[in-house]
Amino acid sequence: MDRPVVVEGIRPGGKGVKKSGLFLTAPLRDKTPSFPLFLAWSYPFEVSYWLRRLLFFPPLVLVMATLSFFLVRLAPGGPFDRERASASPQVEAALREKYHLDESLGLQYLRFLGLRWERASDGTWHRASGGLLTGDLGRSLKYRNHTVTDILVQGLPVSMALGALAFAFALGTGIPVGFWSAVRQGSWADWGGTLLALAGVCVPGFVIGPLLVLVFALQLHWLPVGLWGNPWQAILPTVALGLYFSGRVARLMREGMTQTLQSDFIRTARAKGLTDFRVWTRHALPLAIMPVVSYSGPMLADLLTGSFVVENLFQIPGIGVFIVNSSLSRDYPMVVGLVLLYAVLLLALNLAVDLLYGVLDPRVRHA
Repeated sequence: MDRPVVVEGIRPGGKGVKKSGLFLTAPLRDKTPSFPLFLAWSYPFEVSYWLRRLLFFPPLVLVMATLSFFLVRLAPGGPFDRERASASPQVEAALREKYHLDESLGLQYLRFLGLRWERASDGTWHRASGGLLTGDLGRSLKYRNHTVTDILVQGLPVSMALGALAFAFALGTGIPVGFWSAVRQGSWADWGGTLLALAGVCVPGFVIGPLLVLVFALQLHWLPVGLWGNPWQAILPTVALGLYFSGRVARLMREGMTQTLQSDFIRTARAKGLTDFRVWTRHALPLAIMPVVSYSGPMLADLLTGSFVVENLFQIPGIGVFIVNSSLSRDYPMVVGLVLLYAVLLLALNLAVDLLYGVLDPRVRHA
């Protein structure tokens, strides 16, 4: 097994080149810069860089929580406006007192963080129960007998399972279509793949979902209409949710593969007599897939947090329906909890994508 070597890195610097220090690179087998997946062990793991990223994680979550807490309260209307026709002012005042909405905005924010101190009847001070620091997101204002954590625990596994299936479908169909379109440019395969990708991007989920139900469930009777419980019931919602992202992945993959195949090291590899399949898979694919890797983090965060249209159409008990209902009913704790969930997933997945960059391309160095 070849050992990694230490070379002196250079970068463009105007008329000449400028030295940028020492770093580890892939084994120098030949002059062709290929970066296959099994050379991932040569990636330099900069501990200080990842520690800084992890240290910035809690402050970013706190900023997102603060912004969502105040912005949702700037929206017109209130959580009990729809009940004003049937509830007396006394009942509404009691509800506002129960959920601490009668307090000032600053005190509500301290209670939300878990830093609210209250004075008991005996004169002693104690910290109010709950709060973000303890992992308690509060009680829902719309679903009165449930906390935000209870609702997320109940619906999140279903939405995450559906999102993971849609993510696998998007990558499993988008990458091959984009790859084949790029290596067969100008042919019928290229035109057909491009047309399929555009159709997936342009046709929204609320159109493709009913069409799938009409054809495969009501006419052909191959698949069940909806609900959630067995693998057959997951096929139609997976396709309806993942088709749009599959088109995006296919377009990114085709663009990345097309640009990579025009690189100098690809011409060098062809000049050395390598087969097309070896050039495509070993030399071009690890670099061409980088745009897809960049997009996969936000895409997975979108998919894992559920889809209101698909879940409502197929009657799937996920959290997608809560995103819309809580926003319309001004359910402050529920909206903030869902925003925090999306923010945490997005930050974590972006961190994973940055780490995967070094696995796919050992030239990447995080300073």
